[in-house]
Amino acid sequence: MTTWHWVRHGPTHEKSFVGWRDVPADLSDTALIGRVRAHLPEDAVVVSSDLIRSVATADALSAPHHTRLPHEPDLREIDFGVWDGMHFDAVAARDPELSRTFWEKPGDIRAPEGESWNQTMARVSAVVDRLNAAHPQGDIIAVAHFGVILTQVQRALHVSAYEAMSHKIDNISVTTLQHLGNERWDVARINHLP
Repeated sequence: MTTWHWVRHGPTHEKSFVGWRDVPADLSDTALIGRVRAHLPEDAVVVSSDLIRSVATADALSAPHHTRLPHEPDLREIDFGVWDGMHFDAVAARDPELSRTFWEKPGDIRAPEGESWNQTMARVSAVVDRLNAAHPQGDIIAVAHFGVILTQVQRALHVSAYEAMSHKIDNISVTTLQHLGNERWDVARINHLP
């Protein structure tokens, strides 16, 4: 059994779409970071997306006994394409039907020059499958993004993307999913803040 401890990166305080843009995380809540670090397993590997907000959060959570894996570009947030950096109201004004459908019927709908939920799910799941094979009895601390974590919640719960998106994933929260083999998963907790 591989146990995944998904941690959402620290807050960015952005008031716009943030996908592949490289914006820093606010890691000033050292008390929360300390509690999360203490909650995470000692004998674990740590992996993060290659975006600075995830890398810096993984650095803050890593302990000397953790093994750091190379950053994974395929653990990046959804690519919002031309929407990245735009305020939500501006996106709704620019693409009213598309932006509503993107959230209400996630799946194959893509942001202009971006990617769909299903494309994100496929690239993230490929990383998860590879690391499950490499660490079949291990703990993996994965520091990533809201959408990335929810793709794996969807996979573990065997629900629709829309249902998965109903879950809240706070910054620096821990979502624990256990891979039991094949496509069997157990959801231990979602959005845990120690």
